[in-house]
Amino acid sequence: MNKPQLDIVLPCYNPAKGWTAKVTEGFRQIQALLPGVELHFILVNDGSSRAISQEDIDGLKSALPDFTYLSYTPNRGKGHALRRGVAASRHACCIFTDVDFPYTPESLVRIYRQLEAGETDVAVGIKDARYYAGIPVFRRRISKLLRWLIRTFLRISITDTQCGLKGFNQRGKEVFLQTTIDRYLADLEFIFLADRTPGLRMQAIAVELKPDVVFSQVSWKILLMEGMNFSRVFLRSLITKKTPAKQMQAF
Repeated sequence: MNKPQLDIVLPCYNPAKGWTAKVTEGFRQIQALLPGVELHFILVNDGSSRAISQEDIDGLKSALPDFTYLSYTPNRGKGHALRRGVAASRHACCIFTDVDFPYTPESLVRIYRQLEAGETDVAVGIKDARYYAGIPVFRRRISKLLRWLIRTFLRISITDTQCGLKGFNQRGKEVFLQTTIDRYLADLEFIFLADRTPGLRMQAIAVELKPDVVFSQVSWKILLMEGMNFSRVFLRSLITKKTPAKQMQAF
């Protein structure tokens, strides 16, 4: 009998020092929790100008049994990188997260188990209350404002769209590849499209951050760009008939 297989997509842009060690450690932790699952890591270099060398890639190829490296220039944004990585996935289940593995390996395994059991098509990681207690005040306010905007204007039941840990099966993959936003709100666009896909099962899964996560600053330029992307999704919601996906309780 063939082993279960899982694609893990990691978008990457100018990663912090020691990033390859985190990828290798992430692989070891997940493999220890899923010993019978073949892991295929897909690293997408989104036009980085530093911190990624051929030596880094060769080291990952040696450390990871099944590894794909994609690279292009110029920088296009996280959403574009994710679409490139997801398009290269080849197994029944696909999960994406950040290259520094900010969420606990148990959280990723929880996402996988729900997909592997056939209980959902899209598994959306959602952060618990402890997340907001541990992030900078400005970032907390932006996150809560976005969730209010989603709830008020888009009327999507899952408002925590920006958690960087999500997974899906082949049905969910088809929806994800329909996204068009190149930057951070590609996650929101994905959940919006999934919410309007008839019969698609979408489930919220509680996930936990690792205690040593360092958050990057959010610039006003990024906020302005993502404000325009939110407007794109909102305008689309006005002309798209809502035929909701089947929502499920958080696990």
